[in-house]
Amino acid sequence: MNKKSLRWALKVFVLSISLSIVFSLLSQSLLPSLSSFMSIFVIVFFIFVSVVFDMIAVAFTTISEEKLEKYKEEKGYEMAMALCRNADKVSSFGGDVVGDICGILSGAGGVSLVVNMNLEGDVNLLVTCLVSALIAGITIFCKAIMKSYAITNCDKIALLTGAYLETTPFKHRKKQKKEEKNKKN
Repeated sequence: MNKKSLRWALKVFVLSISLSIVFSLLSQSLLPSLSSFMSIFVIVFFIFVSVVFDMIAVAFTTISEEKLEKYKEEKGYEMAMALCRNADKVSSFGGDVVGDICGILSGAGGVSLVVNMNLEGDVNLLVTCLVSALIAGITIFCKAIMKSYAITNCDKIALLTGAYLETTPFKHRKKQKKEEKNKKN
């Protein structure tokens, strides 16, 4: 393992812990007070986010720079190419960091849903297990479908992701760093 990879792994480690703490605090303070409808919304939202980020991660680990080359004139090409060159980081962030945190939060939404049902004893245990299993099953089912789609349509997903990121401050920050680096040389 080279120093650059180790540095990235450490950044992801710190980011994961930081985000997990923030989201755990939020979920423990906000989710128990949510209505059943809002708990279901939270579950669906975090499953959706997890699936989308997993799809992006798979797309960038699948696509090659050569395949992207034919889209030089398309919107999102530059950012897609930058992400393609950093596919390991994109995969780690999208599939691991975001995916795992969303899994935790959709699970917390499930707990909130069951708490709102005010069940007791064995029924509470049974419903909790069923809700957890259903959340896991839906997440895995959706990710399985999206993995196939992401592999087949990696170029479209890469360009769409690149085009989206080009409209955010992310691109401008990256451009500033590049200009600062050029000034130093």
